[in-house]
Amino acid sequence: MESRKLTKIFKALSNPNRLKLYHEISKKNEAFFETGCFVYKISEKFNIGAPTISHHLKELVNADLITTQRNGKQLTARINKNTFNIIKDLLNNN
Repeated sequence: MESRKLTKIFKALSNPNRLKLYHEISKKNEAFFETGCFVYKISEKFNIGAPTISHHLKELVNADLITTQRNGKQLTARINKNTFNIIKDLLNNN
């Protein structure tokens, strides 16, 4: 993976709220991969507003860490398994 893409990934995860959000999505992802996890359920765990959650989700999407899908009024999120595996392999090899 090119260093520019890795920098974008780690920069996105350097924010404590984004890291926690990514972690929550990954926990839910294991149980609900087919349907994705509902963002509103995860956001209840944070003491930040919906616009800020939206911004953090956008940053995670831009870093290719997650994908989102809107189903009516519900937004679901999934971990991008390809990016996750690349990061995991990178960290395990060093």
